[in-house]
Amino acid sequence: MFEDLKPHLAELRKRLVISVVAIVIGFFVCFFFYEPILEWMMIPAKEALPSNSQMVAVEIQETFFTALKVAFFAGFILVLPIVFWQLWLFLAPGLYDNEKKLVIPFVFFATLMFIMGASFAYYIVVPIGFSFLINFGSAVVTVLPSIGMYVGFFTKLLIGFGISFEMPVITFFLAKIGVVDDRMLKDFFRYAIVFIFILSAILTPPDVVSQLLMAGPLTILYGVSIYIAKVFNPAPKDDEE
Repeated sequence: MFEDLKPHLAELRKRLVISVVAIVIGFFVCFFFYEPILEWMMIPAKEALPSNSQMVAVEIQETFFTALKVAFFAGFILVLPIVFWQLWLFLAPGLYDNEKKLVIPFVFFATLMFIMGASFAYYIVVPIGFSFLINFGSAVVTVLPSIGMYVGFFTKLLIGFGISFEMPVITFFLAKIGVVDDRMLKDFFRYAIVFIFILSAILTPPDVVSQLLMAGPLTILYGVSIYIAKVFNPAPKDDEE
């Protein structure tokens, strides 16, 4: 059995190495521009901060490690199409020839959905969530957010939403190869809702507002996924009766 897995493990290692190298290159490119990237990341925070508050560095090395986080995050986003391309190449050997031709649509829509999820987090979730956390208790304390903590909060939310928005793309792929159909997704709906709320609680800060802002769009995307499965791999009529 292990001998049968060797080619797959070798292929997986090859794709992971290429992806990691691409991310490292993206990291070094973005490190030289981390200041404008950081300023862009801080826009939602600056709008939510009270007039008497500002970002601070709690530890002496915090600004340096924050720059590394910013560069890594930006580098990852920069080479995202390469990462999705390598993922497809790893899956391609198990596909039919007509399915292998879907590489460009897969890479395009996977990248697009990730950016849409990250944009939703940037323009809606981060401002609302950060404003709620900042203003809570501000009448009795002066809030001085740590830049390192904020960048961690920011990147976690954007990556979490980006990955979550891949649901329709994953459903399209699984429907095309016949793994799922619309009936299966409909039957799994009640369990999916529970999973969505658990995932939202893990990926968002510990406040109800952020969790609902993730759970709501994910529930809608699950409905979109059911429609996608119905279009590309509808359940047999006998199963629906």
